[in-house]
Amino acid sequence: MLLLSFFFFFFFFFFVEAKQTNAQRPPGSNSGGGGGGGGGKRGGKKEDTGWWARLQKGDFPWDDKEFRFYFMSSSIFWATVTYFFFFRNSGREITWKDFVNNYLSKGMVDRLEVVNKRFVRVVFTPGKSPIEGQYVWFNIGSVDTFERNLETAQLEFGIEGENRLPVVYSAESDGSFLLSMLPTVLIVGFLLYTLRRGPAGMGRTGRGMGGLFSVGETTAKVLKDEIDVKFKDVAGCEEAKLEIMEFVNFLKNPKQYQDLGAKIPKGAILTGPPGEANVPFITVNGSEFLEMFVGVGPARVRDLFALARKNAPCILFIDEIDAVGRKRGRGNFGGQSEQENTLNQLLVEMDGFNTTTNVVILAGTNRPDILDPALMRPGRFDRQIYIGPPDIKGRASIFKVHLRPLKLESIIDKDNLARKLASLTPGFSGADIANVCNEAALIAARHLSDAINQKHFEQAIERVIGGLEKKTQVLQPEEKKTVAYHEAGHAVAGWFLEHADPLLKVSIIPRGKGLGYAQYLPREQYLYTKEQLLDRMCMTLGGRVSEQIFFRRITTGSAYAQIVQFGMNEKVGQISFDLPRQGDMVLEKPYSEATARLIDEEVRNLINSAYERTVTLLMEKKPYVEKVALRLLEKEVIDKSDMVELLGPRPFAEKSTYEEFVEGTGSLDEDTSLPEGLKDWNKDREKEKEETTDEQIARQITGGIPF
Repeated sequence: MLLLSFFFFFFFFFFVEAKQTNAQRPPGSNSGGGGGGGGGKRGGKKEDTGWWARLQKGDFPWDDKEFRFYFMSSSIFWATVTYFFFFRNSGREITWKDFVNNYLSKGMVDRLEVVNKRFVRVVFTPGKSPIEGQYVWFNIGSVDTFERNLETAQLEFGIEGENRLPVVYSAESDGSFLLSMLPTVLIVGFLLYTLRRGPAGMGRTGRGMGGLFSVGETTAKVLKDEIDVKFKDVAGCEEAKLEIMEFVNFLKNPKQYQDLGAKIPKGAILTGPPGEANVPFITVNGSEFLEMFVGVGPARVRDLFALARKNAPCILFIDEIDAVGRKRGRGNFGGQSEQENTLNQLLVEMDGFNTTTNVVILAGTNRPDILDPALMRPGRFDRQIYIGPPDIKGRASIFKVHLRPLKLESIIDKDNLARKLASLTPGFSGADIANVCNEAALIAARHLSDAINQKHFEQAIERVIGGLEKKTQVLQPEEKKTVAYHEAGHAVAGWFLEHADPLLKVSIIPRGKGLGYAQYLPREQYLYTKEQLLDRMCMTLGGRVSEQIFFRRITTGSAYAQIVQFGMNEKVGQISFDLPRQGDMVLEKPYSEATARLIDEEVRNLINSAYERTVTLLMEKKPYVEKVALRLLEKEVIDKSDMVELLGPRPFAEKSTYEEFVEGTGSLDEDTSLPEGLKDWNKDREKEKEETTDEQIARQITGGIPF
């Protein structure tokens, strides 16, 4: 009875889960046509009147026959369990000696029941039970021993013949079998539950909710909601924006390209996803394809592309694709890598897309050099969109974007402020600019300012470039003097070298790991001459020459780059050797030992010549070095106006304003104009052309006025 009740309960749970799944499934989603369930455009959504839906709404569906069956089955199960474990008369345990002395000797026993050959239940003679409705029992080691002991005890008390106690042997279920079967039943139930819930359970985007049988499902997220970041919020990379706008325009207006016989590229490599196509956006990380189970990666790739086809037109974005797209055939030591299998499946799936699928694949990576060549060939990732640091016009556009939500002083013009900040931040990326704007707001809040002013932005730029200002780090007078002369050496050397970067500020207040800080304004250029690099080396050596502080690490790096990479040495010649990137393993040098000795010798000569040139310069300008050092010891921070006061105007022309930097480039602001074919890139032109008869009549009645 107990086992039967348990299975009743199991099937009740199983069918309730099935009913719950059916209740959650939208009407008309069955594969058997669209008649009964409504769905679609015609029938509308039919209300689910099943007992599970009624129960969820608080209505007790006793009139439902199926519900009554499940309810009664579960009630019988719980009643049986409750009786068995809580209300069953379990009797009172005694010892053999108690049985003999208190019950057998007094003639109170009617018979003995040996249950399961483990214990003996004592049945009392009617009317002689010590406690009404309760029995006693005792354990036995074995049946043979019990029978011998019982016979001996009866002989001692003179119980013979017909008066001897009858012994009955019986077998009863004490729940041990059920308990032993419970793990098996639970495992089978869990597997059945997972099997049913995997394909039928409506998880994210109508997919399974994970579990044992969904390990091969993709972990991609489908974003169909409105996304806050628009193309107007992306600045500083207009060329990359145009490339992505073209993908979006293809999703909106594929006929524009198909009429000309053009095929849109299947994919593009870039670093950052915009979202304004109003189509599903599927995103996944490259590392999510690889798991501890063999075969999971390819299975997830197949599932991901099946999801993309199902949601077409859509954009599929794979972030950090280098996790699965690395070059094959390295480091496997004869074994077949799971990453290679995943990459092979990715290549096959990308070949399976055609231009009519309306699925665009984007991928992001910081290491395109390590990607497999098969992944980069035409027909897969056709385009490589490089998003590098923005130029000065791009930085101004980015500053305008990040200045929008900030509360600035009323006298500040945002456009002029953005241009000035752009001229002070050469080499900054979009993330650095966002950090500067946020730091300026934090600094203003720290000083309880009502609004953010220009000084806060200048402090934020110093914070990002030089690190945190350490006013609590106390330097000894000798250390402070050494730092002052060191920074003065840098400043004076750069002031009188033509190709050195213009100086903005010098400080002996410690920042970050350094004890001093000098802020320069590097030129924004892409080609460097040998003289420019030598002047930079001399400026870097100015501190060492001034106070014999060791700066060899930075200098040797620059010197090696000139000779090994740039080919600026006569003896080594016009040969460029790739220097290893930081963190890369170097198994062999790309040049011979003789060339290595020659490079070392030429680097040493280059450093010595730069050092001697810097010594000569600072010996001539020794009074100026002392003036700057004394002013630093007095004020701790000096700017360009102090340098002009101490050293006179710089003998070389320099650019410092936004207008001077962009002079000759055509315009002050970034060119954001679009080609004719992309003017309506986010509109569906085909839908706009379609007009119903009623709309045409309405337009004629209103005289062309939109109705």
